[in-house]
Amino acid sequence: MTFENLRAIAHRAYRSIGDAHMMSVNTVYSNIRWGAAVIVLALPQAVAAASPAPSAVPRIAHVTIIVMENRDDESVAGNKNAPYFNNQLVRQGVLMTNAHAVAHPSQPNYLALFSGSTQGVTSDHCPVSFEAPNVATELMAAGLTFAGYAESIPRDGYQGCWTALYARKHVPWADFANVPASLNRVYHGLPSQLPSLLWITPNMCNDMHNCSTRTGDRWLQANLPQLIAWNAKNDGLLIVTWDEAEPDRDGTNRIPTVLVGPMLRAGTTSAQRIDHYSTLRTIEAAFGLGCLQKDCSSSPIGGIWR
Repeated sequence: MTFENLRAIAHRAYRSIGDAHMMSVNTVYSNIRWGAAVIVLALPQAVAAASPAPSAVPRIAHVTIIVMENRDDESVAGNKNAPYFNNQLVRQGVLMTNAHAVAHPSQPNYLALFSGSTQGVTSDHCPVSFEAPNVATELMAAGLTFAGYAESIPRDGYQGCWTALYARKHVPWADFANVPASLNRVYHGLPSQLPSLLWITPNMCNDMHNCSTRTGDRWLQANLPQLIAWNAKNDGLLIVTWDEAEPDRDGTNRIPTVLVGPMLRAGTTSAQRIDHYSTLRTIEAAFGLGCLQKDCSSSPIGGIWR
């Protein structure tokens, strides 16, 4: 085969790949003199670059998010007081080593994760009320379902701010008038029928707010295995995260976050920088939804999917 024949083949191949991922054709031409093998070696690299990125969030049937309270990342990840989290949960999923909250104190973080915005809230004042779009209204508009379960809430549909172990500031769906009160439910354990998006808020002790890391870890151990087993059979994703870093020793609001599900590369870690907006954007992508306010400028979590 002549040099001109090889040059024509290379030119046609690279044109088919597209300019966005194309190596310099002149570079290839200059190397063709060393033989046709150069083309065989070079083309797969270009084709790989032009292939769809494997980091795209797959469509997922069910997502469960559990939000714990007030821990710096190192207070849980790698900490001896969280043996279930580290020895079992992390090994079953993907540990995000660069996850961050977006504010202090608690309430703005919950609002950000639920609605893509802190809604201008800078405190834990209760009650607050909004009509803004949120992930529940997104799901309902798409024909999907949402339910929020709070442990130790007095009754389904409760709109009060406080009890001994319940705080509405940790239950963002109760703050939105466009989310039916019937979707605010008492958590007694895994529901018999899971919605598309299930949000679970443990009580003020079990979420580590008022009690120890070990107490919260024991709650996770008691409540997650059944859910994880169900997810494995039903295309479900579990996200366990924290609202904010406390005491936020390095000032970066870095929090523990782990994802578990059959669609993930289990037993791995990711250093991608994420925050509550990234997590919300990932949930939306999993259901093929649009975006909400500030999470529209965030990227979904990538590079962790099978």
